[in-house]
Amino acid sequence: MRVLVTGGGGFIGGGLARRLAEAGEAVRTFSRGDYPELARLGVEQHRGDLGDPEAVARAVEGCELVFHVGAKAGVWGAAEDFHRANVLGTRNVLDACRRHGVRRLVFTSSPSVVFDGGDLEGIDESQPYPERYPSPYPETKAISEREVRAAASEGLMTVSLRPHSVWGPGDPHFVPRIVERARAGQLRQIGDDTKLVDSTYIDNVVDAHLLAAEKLGPELNGRVYFVSNGEPRPTWQLINAIAVAAGAPPIEKRVPRGLAYAAGSVVEGIWKTFGIASEPRMTRFLVKELTTAHWFDLSAIRRDLGYSPRISIDEGLRRLSVSTDRSSTR
Repeated sequence: MRVLVTGGGGFIGGGLARRLAEAGEAVRTFSRGDYPELARLGVEQHRGDLGDPEAVARAVEGCELVFHVGAKAGVWGAAEDFHRANVLGTRNVLDACRRHGVRRLVFTSSPSVVFDGGDLEGIDESQPYPERYPSPYPETKAISEREVRAAASEGLMTVSLRPHSVWGPGDPHFVPRIVERARAGQLRQIGDDTKLVDSTYIDNVVDAHLLAAEKLGPELNGRVYFVSNGEPRPTWQLINAIAVAAGAPPIEKRVPRGLAYAAGSVVEGIWKTFGIASEPRMTRFLVKELTTAHWFDLSAIRRDLGYSPRISIDEGLRRLSVSTDRSSTR
C-alpha cells in the first residue's frame, strides 16, 4: 500500500512517516523541504505548496491512503496565509483524493476549532463550533474540518483527529520555545495555576492516526475525535515539567492575567503598525490559551478506535530528559 503524508517534514507528519516506513509501507511525503532522515528510510519525498492544486494532485496520485497533516499553525500571521495553507490546501487534498480514487483520508485537525476563548472542561465531540474565533488559525482549521466531514461519502471515507498540545523529543516548536524563553529569563507564569490542560505525547498521536486509518470504515465515516494523554494537569505545572526535562531552569516569576492580556494587545498593535513579520512573544490569543482549561472526554476515541495512550506524561518527560542529555553530549 502506498501512503501519502502531507506535512511529512513536521513533527507529527515526520513521526507518522517514520513509523509507516519502519512498518514496511511504501511512504510518500508532501512538504516544503527535503529531509535526509526520511530519505534514509526509503521515503519518497515530493516538494510543494499545499496551495498549489497540481502539486498536491501529483503527490496524491497512486496512493491508497492519505494522512493530511500539513497546515500552517501559530498564534500570529496574515489571515490569507492561514487560509491558503489550511483551507485551500485541504480543498486541494480532497479534490486530489476524488480525482485519483483515494478511498481513505485521515485529517489532522485541532481542538482549537471549538475554542471560543473560554474554558473547555471535559467536553466531548458534541461541543459546537463557536460563531467567532480569536485568531485565524482556529478559524481556518474549523473550516477545513467541516469540509473534510462534509466530504465523507461512499467514494471517500474521512476521519478527523484533534490532538492537543503535542510534545516530545524532536519537537521543533513547543519545547524549544519554552526552553529558549526559560533560559533567557523571559518566561513568566500568567495568572494562577488552577486551570487544567490536556497534552499529548508524540508517540500517542502517531498511534491515534494509525488506529484511525485501520478502523476507518462506513461506521466511522465523517467522525471526529479528540486526542490527548487523558492526564489533565495544571497548565504551568506541565510547562514547568517540560522545561526542566528539556534542560531549562524552572519558571518562578508570575504576572497577572490582566496585565499579560493588556501587554498582548499593545504588542499586537506595534506589530501591525510596523508590519513586523515575526511572531510576537505575547498576544491576546496566547494569553487566553494559557489561562483557560483545555481537557477532553476521550470516551469516543477509546470506544471506536481502541485508543489507549501508551506513553504517560511522566514516561514522556523521562524520555525527553534522556533525549536532551544525549543531545548535550554530542
